Amino acid sequence: MKASQFVKITIHIEETEVHRMILSDSDIKAYLKRQLLNIEPLVEAHIEPASVDLTLGSQFLKPIPPETGVQRMSDPIAYEEIDQSRVVIPAHAFILATTEEYLTLPQQLTGFIEGRSSVGRAGLFIQNAGWVDPGFEGRITLELYNANDFPLEIEQGQRICQIVLAETKTIPERKYQGKYQGQDTTTGSRLFRDWMKDGGD
Repeated sequence: MKASQFVKITIHIEETEVHRMILSDSDIKAYLKRQLLNIEPLVEAHIEPASVDLTLGSQFLKPIPPETGVQRMSDPIAYEEIDQSRVVIPAHAFILATTEEYLTLPQQLTGFIEGRSSVGRAGLFIQNAGWVDPGFEGRITLELYNANDFPLEIEQGQRICQIVLAETKTIPERKYQGKYQGQDTTTGSRLFRDWMKDGGD
């Protein structure tokens, strides 16, 4: 082939219309108005351009170290229950918390729990498992970790995280029916149920 010759290659890319996407504020309001999505209590000012800010509840769980010194993942974890409007998280410590809001997602919506940037910049990590399946109903349990070398005080009602909502490409065959469905307060790990014969959902 001479240097002056070129081979024309045609690549055909099929154009597809994107039917499902992250919900905007107007989409979220439409879902709420049609009562397909429920968030209680809801402060309309907490609806952001593409998310909804969620606030901190007043129930907390602090893991209790096992007597053996080692926590087996297949064993239930013991927690100290803390029920108060303010709580101090020690430096480099972990606790579980909950949202004030109770959410009900329809079968065609999924959610992503994200920490607020301002909260993260204060050294508080909000979650490490922030996926909400379609059809979930309940309050969101939050995993909080203080990454600072000093304690942090948090209080009930403060905006702590946000949920980003998205439509699934197709409606799932079944909605979420897992081990945390319907949780109404801070809920500890139920990982031990994975070792049950039925999988524990």
